[in-house]
Amino acid sequence: MVDKISNLSSTLNSITAASRPDPIAKLASAQGAQSLRDQLLAHAGNVMPSERNQVNFSNRMASAIQSVAEAQNVSARTTRDFELGRETDLTKVMLNQQVSSLGFHMTLNVRNKVLTAYKDIMNMPV
Repeated sequence: MVDKISNLSSTLNSITAASRPDPIAKLASAQGAQSLRDQLLAHAGNVMPSERNQVNFSNRMASAIQSVAEAQNVSARTTRDFELGRETDLTKVMLNQQVSSLGFHMTLNVRNKVLTAYKDIMNMPV
């Protein structure tokens, strides 16, 4: 039984190897190398973002700070509404406060890291 399975496996491997073109022979021809190059470029274009889709650092930071400010405004609004009796869901209020707090602390930590990096760069000998 084991011999039959190994014979079947070796036969299957030899058939698939014979039907598959040799990659070295394919690369040896100029047309094969060009098609492989085109395939690699197409794949890289799909994986890598194009330059027009990239956003610079200052725009990303401004967007992040704007979203933190919006989270703080939502937190303040829901807290005020809860205190006035317009909002009855305490869980929603606490969740908004935690989101606001996390955003603020993250922004504060990023600011501290940027300041530390700036000080390190300024203290480098020229």
